[in-house]
Amino acid sequence: MKITKEQSGTALTVAVNGRIDTTTAPELETVLGESLGGVEKLVLDFKELDYISSAGLRVLLSTQKKMNKQGEMIVKNVSESVNEVFEITGFSDILTIE
Repeated sequence: MKITKEQSGTALTVAVNGRIDTTTAPELETVLGESLGGVEKLVLDFKELDYISSAGLRVLLSTQKKMNKQGEMIVKNVSESVNEVFEITGFSDILTIE
């Protein structure tokens, strides 16, 4: 997994390349946890994301809860296979997906 961050004022875009699973989810959680101070708009770009496991979903849920208190979180460029996981788990109702 590769994580790329790009900040512009209070907006932060985090692009994830590869897989978010039990091995890589803690790394994403750490990066997001260290990066959200003062962020009012978080964009997660999943254009290059191939797979997300329940561990990855847990990171998204905790990040969504944090961003609900300080701004908004948008997930964009979701592949068909990742979107299917969101639909099956009900995350498509929780997340703002563009």
